[in-house]
Amino acid sequence: MAPESTYFRKGFGLKTEVQDTLTADYDGQLVDLLRARDHQLVAGPVTIRLAKEFGFCYGVERAVEYAYQTRAKFPERRIYLAGEIIHNPHVNAKLKEMGIVFLAPSDKGFDYTGVQPEDVVILPAFGVTIHDFQTLRAIGCVMVDTTCGSVLNVWKRVEVYAKDGFTSLIHGKYYHEETRATASQVEKFPNGTYLVVRDMAQAEDVIAYIEGRFGGGRDAFLARYAHAASPHFDPDVHLKRIGVANQTTMLARESLAIGEVVGQAMARTHGESHRAEHFRTFDTICSATQDRQDAVNALLLEPIDVMLVVGGYNSSNTISLAALCAEKVRTFHLEDAAGLDPAAGTVRHRDLATGEEVVTAGWMPMEGPVRVGLTAGASTPNNKIGETVARVLATRGVDLASVA
Repeated sequence: MAPESTYFRKGFGLKTEVQDTLTADYDGQLVDLLRARDHQLVAGPVTIRLAKEFGFCYGVERAVEYAYQTRAKFPERRIYLAGEIIHNPHVNAKLKEMGIVFLAPSDKGFDYTGVQPEDVVILPAFGVTIHDFQTLRAIGCVMVDTTCGSVLNVWKRVEVYAKDGFTSLIHGKYYHEETRATASQVEKFPNGTYLVVRDMAQAEDVIAYIEGRFGGGRDAFLARYAHAASPHFDPDVHLKRIGVANQTTMLARESLAIGEVVGQAMARTHGESHRAEHFRTFDTICSATQDRQDAVNALLLEPIDVMLVVGGYNSSNTISLAALCAEKVRTFHLEDAAGLDPAAGTVRHRDLATGEEVVTAGWMPMEGPVRVGLTAGASTPNNKIGETVARVLATRGVDLASVA
């Protein structure tokens, strides 16, 4: 770890100094009103139901607050941020307005060529790779580490797997900052190994290989997953001892299911005693992600005509929420309230199948009563949720003043 004087994980004791600015930038009065009315707002023919858990989680609040504290602590210094603090375009835009420079990713971590010892670098809520951390330590700059505690818990799990000679099978997106940082933790051990699988379909490839029925054998498997595995990964060797972990923002039930079916495959192939000794699984989904998914499932037990999920298009936990909703009701994942055009009656949103941004007309009924469900990813501030509520009402011609 870098010397104490240049490494900070607990802020600078400036919460009071930055609180008013944070409140002005991110709080939302309409969200407060919804909370006060048991998460329901009825205005004319429109009923809006807000999930009981939504928006900013503790880890995100902490990361954003520490970034504001850093600017207050070092008003004259150059401050850099390794990527995005969280996956929300408005929060990141605010930090840029504060003069914080976003470092560009490179083939191996971020590009720190312009960083000097007198500069400050903020590490995002997702964490950074071992390589990034070591590079910054060598530079000797001030590091403000906002890595989420839930992410750190996954790192500890992966470290134990690597120490004990288990391959870390990580349910996540291999290109996501958090998963890259998590996977890099195995590098603390000479023979540490990982493999990242995106979903159950890719987990089925792992199962097929364990059971000796993967088409094309070793070379085909390596060709398919070389981009998502540690450099020395060999499926013949490294799928014999497996420890399952996950990116904290994935769909919880899928992470648990992947752990279960991979364990079953090892038992079928090698016997229960082998599974007991050579397979481990642990639910590392963060509590905030789980709470938001549970709240959406509870909301969807009610009659809902259409569901809006607000959050960055590159926000993994928002994408997971949208996928859950889409199983039960017509769902739109919009980046922010600007995606709703009340005059045109359209919504600009991320297509759940293709990931592309599209515009859809007639997204909600324009006649008769309508019940609109609403939730938001853990990186979405309350003011953006409130602005969405206002535009939903405007789409049906409801005057916002009438609901105050």
